[in-house]
Amino acid sequence: MDLSLTWAIIILFGIMMYIIMDGFDLGIGILYPFFTEKSDRDLMMNTVAPVWDGNETWLVLGGAGLLAAFPLAYSVILSALSLPLLFMLMALIFRGVAFEFRFKANESERHFWDKAFIGGSIAATFFQGMTLGAYLQGIKVVDQAYAGGALDWISPFSTFTGLGLLVTYALLGSTWLILKTSGDLQSICYKLSKQISVVLLGIIVVISLWTPWMDSRIAARWFSMPNILWLSPVPVLVGLCFFQLQRALQRRAETSPFIYTLGLVMLGYAGLGISIWPNIIPPNLSIQAAAAPASSQQFALVGALIIIPMILMYTAWGYYIFRGKVSKDEAYH
Repeated sequence: MDLSLTWAIIILFGIMMYIIMDGFDLGIGILYPFFTEKSDRDLMMNTVAPVWDGNETWLVLGGAGLLAAFPLAYSVILSALSLPLLFMLMALIFRGVAFEFRFKANESERHFWDKAFIGGSIAATFFQGMTLGAYLQGIKVVDQAYAGGALDWISPFSTFTGLGLLVTYALLGSTWLILKTSGDLQSICYKLSKQISVVLLGIIVVISLWTPWMDSRIAARWFSMPNILWLSPVPVLVGLCFFQLQRALQRRAETSPFIYTLGLVMLGYAGLGISIWPNIIPPNLSIQAAAAPASSQQFALVGALIIIPMILMYTAWGYYIFRGKVSKDEAYH
């Protein structure tokens, strides 16, 4: 068994699960400004209230797995991206507090927690996107240590990926609300989803061209023969998912818009992974070079094989229990 490859798959899976599950959760906060009625905002929050606090489990799993299996990558990434990660965590904490306090606040104070919820959701998403962009554009490593500056993560590309992730999570949030609500709120989400999805497609196209422009090795991977033939299904499937999403929104389907949005997100995630593989830190540090000793990876893998099924079962059970539509006369808090 290739332990480094196994751990890379586990970490990639954990991050993907976080993006999907916390994505629509954060997306609801991003969409809050489009809904001003208290009843609509209560309903939006109640669609995720039973499950939202378990979503960060996947983020913790990804971070802990990186520390256990690739300690060199963990130290370099935290050194290079400590500021955006710190800002993201602060925003998530602020957002979590706002989530709980909003239901308990007096009518005259609720607007403050609404703004805190919106600000926390936007800030957490934006800094996640900036972290992703800074990671993709490469981290300078010399003698197995970060050799860049404290603000190297700020660039036009990372700013664009930050904005791009805001759009991505907003689309996840709007299609989730189509799935979980009905009536006027659902109708507004159909309109929003059509507009947001077009913007997201444009962002995918721009990033797909920008990343190979930044790095000739990524360009060679995607556009050289025969790679261009082997990898062509990725952009083709992106176009197909977008087309099917538009059709589903046009006929006012309820479940398939969310599924097609998940398809777009996972294909985008896969495309970025293809661009940098097998490096765990672009542009030069591979998963093998950053790996912990095999004994450490084996020891941690035993725990992961116990914990991950438990998380999956808990998550599946929670979503099963709270399945179905949420109405305005229901309350979680």
